[in-house]
Amino acid sequence: MKLSQFGESFGADAGIVQLMDDLGQAVVTNRDMLMLGGGNPGRIPELEQHFTKQMQALLDDGESFQQLIGEYGSAQGHPGFIDALARLLNEHLGWDVSAQNIALTNGSQSASFMLFNLFAGTHQDGHSRRIALPLTPEYIGYADQGAEPDLFLSARPRIELIDDQQFKYRVDFDAMVIDETIGALCVSRPTNPTGNVLTDEEIHTLQSIARAHDIPLIIDNAYGLPFPGIVFCDATPIWDENTVVCMSLSKLGLPGVRTGIVIAAAPVIRALTGMNAIMNLSTGGFGPRLVLDLVRSGEILELSRSLVRPFYERKCLAALEDLNARLAGYPYRAHKPEGAIFLWLWFSGLPITAHQLYERLKARGVLIVAGHHFFPGLQQHWRHRHECIRVNYAGDTEKVHAGLAIIADEVRKAYG
Repeated sequence: MKLSQFGESFGADAGIVQLMDDLGQAVVTNRDMLMLGGGNPGRIPELEQHFTKQMQALLDDGESFQQLIGEYGSAQGHPGFIDALARLLNEHLGWDVSAQNIALTNGSQSASFMLFNLFAGTHQDGHSRRIALPLTPEYIGYADQGAEPDLFLSARPRIELIDDQQFKYRVDFDAMVIDETIGALCVSRPTNPTGNVLTDEEIHTLQSIARAHDIPLIIDNAYGLPFPGIVFCDATPIWDENTVVCMSLSKLGLPGVRTGIVIAAAPVIRALTGMNAIMNLSTGGFGPRLVLDLVRSGEILELSRSLVRPFYERKCLAALEDLNARLAGYPYRAHKPEGAIFLWLWFSGLPITAHQLYERLKARGVLIVAGHHFFPGLQQHWRHRHECIRVNYAGDTEKVHAGLAIIADEVRKAYG
């Protein structure tokens, strides 16, 4: 069977494919595997009760349920949800958006695929353009999303050491290369995998750079503000007509419903709507319908502030305290946790690679993700990316801490 270049690219091994394969195989073959690798959110009973109540109400209303499952929806997304979200963003954040500025997608992963290939690749003028990632490491799921090869260009960050056991990546604006070969900038905020939250000043600087070069700034806001609000530091939700903000219902506790949200200028939304129609006919309405009342009332913001953020912050600090104690005296640092649901761990001078550490941990029943997958578009060699791992701390507390104990044990063995 002969595949196209597109087919060869998407049929090849990729970090995100390995990650999802590991998760799927663990569910089937080893229910005891300690799952610290994927991006599954934690289970928050109060939110689950709300979703259960909404689901039951849909089932009790036979006409609404039949409409939900038996009719195609809009290619732009559920109209009632879009209208309610526009009102919420305008009233609570002071944004100036309408339904023309919002589209839904079948998950934020598909949103980034469409956006990256909308702005990068071969253009009508014959020039090829790429997506610039001002800060790496970045999300593992970006790396292989280009319909054309070499879609990304990224820069090494500056590393700021904090105390004895923490550090923080900073955008190195001097190292950024932004010219006519760049079609868009993209950052995640909070950053997956590190939990880094770019400051308001950094975001405003990136917006200015994007405007100066007549390209958009894409902000992947899957963990961010205003919801699900997994941000542990001061940050402002930021949008303008030249900024594309991508959101999601996944980290609110609904990863299985695959609902992505894109807020952008009207021409971008029209293009995404057309792509949705071509690729999917319409977008799923299940997720938007489950949270519609929360968005209409604004309760989704209060739940994010008073329930979701404290839930993750407690788990994060407990996991970090555990690791700090277990690895005291070793050349270990954790990225300053400012948001998201991961710890990003750096083992300076690690005698083995992060991938070898991943394999050893997998053999002992712990899944993590090796750090080298998170540097799409970084062209120069950098040992640092083979010294880091990403750990999800959001799951069952006992299982997380059991996994952390094994991680620390294997790291100590590696250093001898």
